[in-house]
Amino acid sequence: MLEIKNLNISFYNNSNRRDTSRDEVVRGIDLAMGEGEVLGLVGESGSGKTLTALTVAGLIRRRDMEISGEINFFGRNLLTCSREELRKIQGRDIGFVFQEPMTSLNPLMRVGYQIEERLKLHTDLPRDVRRERALDAIEKMGLPDPEVTYRKYPHQMSGGQRQRAVIASAFINDPKLLIADEPTTALDVTVQAQIIGLLKHINETRGIAILFISHDLNLVRKLCAEVAVMQNGYIVERGKTEEVFRSPQHEYTQRLIAAIPRRRDPAAEQVRTPAL
Repeated sequence: MLEIKNLNISFYNNSNRRDTSRDEVVRGIDLAMGEGEVLGLVGESGSGKTLTALTVAGLIRRRDMEISGEINFFGRNLLTCSREELRKIQGRDIGFVFQEPMTSLNPLMRVGYQIEERLKLHTDLPRDVRRERALDAIEKMGLPDPEVTYRKYPHQMSGGQRQRAVIASAFINDPKLLIADEPTTALDVTVQAQIIGLLKHINETRGIAILFISHDLNLVRKLCAEVAVMQNGYIVERGKTEEVFRSPQHEYTQRLIAAIPRRRDPAAEQVRTPAL
């Protein structure tokens, strides 16, 4: 489904293109995902994991950087396809969930309208059908009273509720790939567990592949069947999640795993997720 080949990303040091000096932030990475797969991409801040995800989703300004390699999505190279083709893929075939839901939601628009916006952009469904689909997505996200939630503004919802609304918007078109970039960082531990359970349900019931970006290895272990570890722009290790946790091969991965807090979290273990 997704095949990244020798991806390199460099930022220009200033706006003068005659100055050829650059900062290389992603260095020759290769990464592949199959349909329905859940892959964790982990590493510390600045390792290049978020930039890689944004590049896959087509959400970066290419004029500010130099990109080489290939990002093939069902055989189509996203780095060379036209802007029009890329817009058709964005929001329809690739969904994106950002770290902070308030940056994804327009504070001046009701939540329901924002959830159904992707249907308006990518389908010919009439307004009443779009509204019903949005209400259905709100209910499946476990949000209270869909009709009331539909009419709410983002500031009238909690952080966890806003993130559920963002996830509803990202998966309402049944994308082939959902990219979740640190989707639980701003949430408390109990809500984190709920969001992870929600993503797991979406994957299991709808077959949507998930690329989960995180620095929290405990969350990756709960959600992802496979994990890739990034350091300084390189992928230094990849494998089955349990195998990597049990026997990490790279020194950096060993340090990450050794730093995982060992304290149990009974509240997170007792969380029940809504059925989809």
